[in-house]
Amino acid sequence: MEETIPFKNLHSREYQGHKKKVHSVAWNSNGTKLASGSVDQTARVWTIEPHGHSKVKDLELKGHTDSVDQLCWDPKHSDLVATASGDKSVRLWDARSGKCTQQAELSGENINITYRPDGTHIAVGNRDDELTILDVRKFNKSLYKRKFSYEVNEIAWNMAGDLFFLTTGLGTVEVLSYPLEKMQNDLKPVDTLTAHTAGCYCIAIDPKGRYFAVGSADSLVSLWDMSDMLCLRTFTKLDSPVRTISFNHSGEYIASASEDLFIDIANVQTGRTVHQIPCRAAMNSVEWNPKYNLLAYAGDDKSAKYYGDEGVFRIFGFDSS
Repeated sequence: MEETIPFKNLHSREYQGHKKKVHSVAWNSNGTKLASGSVDQTARVWTIEPHGHSKVKDLELKGHTDSVDQLCWDPKHSDLVATASGDKSVRLWDARSGKCTQQAELSGENINITYRPDGTHIAVGNRDDELTILDVRKFNKSLYKRKFSYEVNEIAWNMAGDLFFLTTGLGTVEVLSYPLEKMQNDLKPVDTLTAHTAGCYCIAIDPKGRYFAVGSADSLVSLWDMSDMLCLRTFTKLDSPVRTISFNHSGEYIASASEDLFIDIANVQTGRTVHQIPCRAAMNSVEWNPKYNLLAYAGDDKSAKYYGDEGVFRIFGFDSS
């Protein structure tokens, strides 16, 4: 039974705290906290009440010496969050105390980070197209490292954790088997999907495990069947390169954003747009809450309320603003 969301009646709220623009927003596993990573070299953890009544509390995570470009939460622990920074380090934090619990020094400026769904491993991509996989229990020694000869963008595991996806500047999605082949200590290629006519920038996995979606510089989002790796449909509403995409918790809706001044929300089954959220600037990150239909989004915009300050993100889906 498909839920119909009264999108037209829903509102966005603005969250102010960072001193510079926000690059990444991510929800924890139970949907109660949101982490934001900023060019101001900090991450913040916000306690969000889904019906939006209580006062918002936030906690600053300080320690990085460059932009926090992407972050992600431990899928099995709602108070552990990982951050990837341009300072070449990856840090794990306890979101209750705000303390950094582990740190790994890598070789380049980190821009993409993702957890394996069982919470055991973290994959990190950097500006030099190098992929590093870390074991959270032995964090200072990398499990796997590989430099690619082509542009590597967002990365993801499937829900089972036995396939690993790389989006590339060649317009392909590389599908690799996981875990590592013990003998070669390598990720074995399973498939190369010719997905788009221009570079693929971002990837999202349907939380129900049926699909994955890819956003491209050709301004299209493609939807793929996880079991047979075939493209099912494309979403065509955006005009600029797709920077960020996310499925909602039921896998019925997909949000996508770019430099266009709106976020598109489409029905996954029909491909039709059901709502557009107006934005004031290019978007860097959109992410649906894993339990509620709340969409966090952050971009290059300056706040209307706080003149000249751009360290804001917003959450769409509240009954009142």
